[in-house]
Amino acid sequence: MGHSVKGTGVACAVVFGLSGCMSDVGESDFVTRMRAPDATLSEAETTPKTTAYASTSTAYDDELNAQSDIIQGLVARNSIVPPDSAFERVTTSVMAANNRAAESKLKAARLRAEAASKNWLPTIGPQISLSSLSSVVANIVVDQVIFDNGRRKGERAFAKADVEVAAVTLAEDTNDRAATALTLYLAAAEGREKASLSETTLEDMTHFEYIMSERVRGGVSDRSDLNIIRQKLAEIRADLEANRETARTNLSELNAMAIDPLTDVRGITKLPVSATDAQPLEVVRAEAEKTRAIAAAAVDRASQLPGVSLTGTLGSNGGIGANAGGTQLGLGTRARLESIKVATETAGRNVFEANENSQRALRSLESRISAKTRQSHEAAGLTQQAKQNLDLFQEQYKAGQRQVMDVVGVYETFARAQTTEVTTKYEAARLRVEMARILGVLADGGQI
Repeated sequence: MGHSVKGTGVACAVVFGLSGCMSDVGESDFVTRMRAPDATLSEAETTPKTTAYASTSTAYDDELNAQSDIIQGLVARNSIVPPDSAFERVTTSVMAANNRAAESKLKAARLRAEAASKNWLPTIGPQISLSSLSSVVANIVVDQVIFDNGRRKGERAFAKADVEVAAVTLAEDTNDRAATALTLYLAAAEGREKASLSETTLEDMTHFEYIMSERVRGGVSDRSDLNIIRQKLAEIRADLEANRETARTNLSELNAMAIDPLTDVRGITKLPVSATDAQPLEVVRAEAEKTRAIAAAAVDRASQLPGVSLTGTLGSNGGIGANAGGTQLGLGTRARLESIKVATETAGRNVFEANENSQRALRSLESRISAKTRQSHEAAGLTQQAKQNLDLFQEQYKAGQRQVMDVVGVYETFARAQTTEVTTKYEAARLRVEMARILGVLADGGQI
């Protein structure tokens, strides 16, 4: 029994000693330790943890953050939502109620990366065999990979890239939620503002109806004019109810997303967004997926080639042996390797495609925002002109130079101009929210 224990200790020492010496071999084709670069090790010690990491922190988090430019870039993003604004109140309340399912995926990916960072260590497992009808032999097998064509290195790179993809997903989900909340708030605010205009219009048009009904009763005007005004009143009431319903529906949906009721929030904010504020999240995701695809291709390539491992058996018949094997080579091996190389090239092209799509969307939004802003200014000018015409017609009516229906027609023009001004204002605001969503600047990266 003493000889068996002694042999077991020697086998363990040899296997673990070999695993520690693997750093002397070329890293491109051999298994090496998951060492943190010396230059980034000190930075990792001072890198603050993000909220998603802090809840289940591990020693590997700081090292992973320091080595990932994508995660650092996401954390460094600042929100363009002005502080102490209506938009800030909406996004804060909605984010506080977020269940953050994407955060759980990020935590899982981070733990997988931590596990993969130790894949250079030997694996230990039991081996039970039936040597005869009455004897069972149990051994412990220690396996250390010596040469694997870069498979485990690719697995580590894949796990780290998977964390980056999960981090981008969390940023996208957070910005999408903020954009959804702001869109609902803008729809509710637009409905309330239009309802207020409809109430004023209804009140004024009711006054015109009273005047016309008195004129019809006195035989001065025709009843057809009174019918026309009453029809207009019915349309105004329908618009008023529709606007109120729009406001109620969107507020109800918004409150369902928020931790506190947002019914009393008023006002809109002009987001200071520009297409050059940040790299679109779609492009960041494509870059992370490219890194992951390259790592997956490295793993696939290594799987097509043979490798070498050292095995130590601990037990009554213990010993050490070297194994060489893996996927058998065949006539199709070259084609499989070429297909893996093409997959890497495809991942690179996906980045260019994502960048092109994002730039097209941003340029389109820039043009539409500029157009809606211009139309809003023009609508404000037209509203002012319509108000001046209305005042003039009212003075002429009082002087007996205009009929009631003349004033009603000018008043309708004024009311339509007001509605158009409100519509273009909120359309421009929604377009700014959409641009901010694409850029991923509706929430601070550190808070995410």
